[in-house]
Amino acid sequence: MDKRGSRRKKAARSETARRAAADKPQGRFGSWIKRLAVWGGALALLGALFIGLAVAFAVRSMPSYYQLQATQNAQTIVVRARDGTEIVELGPSFGQWLTHDQIPQVMKDAMISVEDRRYYSHFGIDPYGLTRAVYEGVTGDDRISATSTITQQLARNVFLNNNRSLDRKAREAILALALEWKFSKEQILELYLNKVYFGGGAYGVDSASRKFFSHPATDLSVAEAAIIAGLVKAPSRYSPTADVDAAVGRASVVLRLMKEQGRIPSNVTVDPSAVRLKEEKGQNSVRYFTDWALPQLDMLLPETFEPIEVWTTLDVGMQRAATASIQGNTPGGAQGALVSLDRDGAILALVGGTDYVETSFNRATDALRQPGSSWKLFVYLAALEAGYTPGDRVVDTPVTIDGWSPRNSSGRNVGEIDLRTAFAYSINTVAAQLGNEVGFGTVASMARRFGVTTPINTYPSMVLGSNEVRLLDMTRAFAAISAEGQSVEPYGIVKVTTAEGELLYQHQNARRSQLVPDYVAAGITDLLQTAVNTGTGRAAQIGRPVAGKTGTTSSNKDGYFVGFSSGITTGVWMGRDDNARVAGLQGGTAPARAFAAYMRYAVKDRPIEEFDTDLQLPEWQLEPDDEYMLGDPDDYYFIDEQGNLIEPGREDGERRDPFGDAFPQPGDSDRPRQPQVPQQPGRGADGAPQAVGDDFLDEATGGASQGTPRPSPSPTVTVTRPQ
Repeated sequence: MDKRGSRRKKAARSETARRAAADKPQGRFGSWIKRLAVWGGALALLGALFIGLAVAFAVRSMPSYYQLQATQNAQTIVVRARDGTEIVELGPSFGQWLTHDQIPQVMKDAMISVEDRRYYSHFGIDPYGLTRAVYEGVTGDDRISATSTITQQLARNVFLNNNRSLDRKAREAILALALEWKFSKEQILELYLNKVYFGGGAYGVDSASRKFFSHPATDLSVAEAAIIAGLVKAPSRYSPTADVDAAVGRASVVLRLMKEQGRIPSNVTVDPSAVRLKEEKGQNSVRYFTDWALPQLDMLLPETFEPIEVWTTLDVGMQRAATASIQGNTPGGAQGALVSLDRDGAILALVGGTDYVETSFNRATDALRQPGSSWKLFVYLAALEAGYTPGDRVVDTPVTIDGWSPRNSSGRNVGEIDLRTAFAYSINTVAAQLGNEVGFGTVASMARRFGVTTPINTYPSMVLGSNEVRLLDMTRAFAAISAEGQSVEPYGIVKVTTAEGELLYQHQNARRSQLVPDYVAAGITDLLQTAVNTGTGRAAQIGRPVAGKTGTTSSNKDGYFVGFSSGITTGVWMGRDDNARVAGLQGGTAPARAFAAYMRYAVKDRPIEEFDTDLQLPEWQLEPDDEYMLGDPDDYYFIDEQGNLIEPGREDGERRDPFGDAFPQPGDSDRPRQPQVPQQPGRGADGAPQAVGDDFLDEATGGASQGTPRPSPSPTVTVTRPQ
């Protein structure tokens, strides 16, 4: 009895200890781990079942191998000019279908090495490769590795689009598993190498070999195979017809990977730079336009693979004239670009460089360069909107703003001038003072208002064009001035139809808004016209009214001219891609001459249009009617706003032209000459400016009748603009 009681007590103590242990946090944590493991296993099993069913369904609905072989999903695009003439046909070239045995082994090895090194060991998805790609992306390793297997790429190319969505990636993975289930590795690789896109309209290795090397793919060498395999990652970037150095560099990466993976002997030397490329003929600057316009189809059209015709705004004659003007006027070693817009924003001509075959980089739409003094458009727009007028008096004098002291291109200051002259001769110190007065943030906002899309800093030097912009944006801004201050939206595609004529897209003009009041647009047009007539843009004259502005950056790295005439606005940029100095390059030289050469052709069939520069100022900017209130000013003396006594018969604001014959005449240097300083009323004994003119003093004191000589007036100038 005692023994049985003892055993019961021990059992009770053991049960109590077990329950206490279960109540401890560690016990609860272990319990949760078990539950998570059970639920995780169940979910994994359910997910595997779902994936299995999805793959099985995909296999059942997937076309046969011969159906896939016969199906080509690439699209042919015919691009037409504004008059309907065909300017280029872009589309697929498939070459000859090569069976797995006909494809050179070196081509298969090169493709597997760079795109999918574990192709023969995975089941359509490469978990190890995906994990490694993520790791290399996090650690910054610059080794080349693919994130999609060859099977996934084939599934995407044949069945899907290139949208980077989670849903598309999931379907791609399911289809890749289905392909691996239904077809052999040899069949998948054959389909891939005959369907993958290699750039330039070439689909499949045979088409690529014929396009780049002028022979069938059955004759590919190791170096040629490496070049072709390297194209898959980025066909346009590594195309040997667009950038030989980039293609050779990418091929060298492919060859290194082939050696590392044992697909070619490590002691074999292969030089891809020695490969002879097919000479490209017939390419021209139209491709700069199509490279910019055609990617917009992805946003304008629903997904379609049927042949289409794209009707554009491009004028064939103007495009030829633009190309000739850039090639004929761009300094040696430099590049040039031109954009020309009609009054509604239609792009009439677009040239992104001097030679598309040499380099396809589009400097008209993609390059970010400093516009120099052409940026002063926004400075003076802000000043005019703040109340200035072209005739207002300003002073060209040394100025320092927040430690920054701008200098004029002539190295001198001319004193008192009007706003029109300061703009025409691109006086830097005046632009700096205006920007400081209206606010550099206001200038930046004005640029944004007129369509500048690049980042804008508000340091004082920004008034001289230190911000980088796109030529297309600057041309758009000037086009808005040509449209009397209304917004302009550049566009290049008018409509898209099927080959049978069914309309798929029709351009609708964007709703226009008034960016600045009419009087501001008229005022800036006045300034821009003066800059071409008598200022730094004289080389842009074409025998009819032209308004525009030059721009030159420090050390002559960039030359700009943007202007308009007869409803056509054209912007020209010149410079070097490496941003090095170009001897003698100024906005008023080569760019202005290229503008004139093009515009003479562009406007030849258009009527001559005079600019509206008549300032209809708002009431808040008008002076009161003194004659109505106080009588005729010629009958009495009166005091002006600066406290000066004005004698009878002298008109308010009357002055002698301070420059006289100092204005440069057409054909003179692009830089303004040093003007003569205007003579002003003298100073009194205390050094203060005289309140009245010498004639009045002579009459009032009898000095003139007594023959008393008057002292020579001082050259000191004052601002006479009303405050």
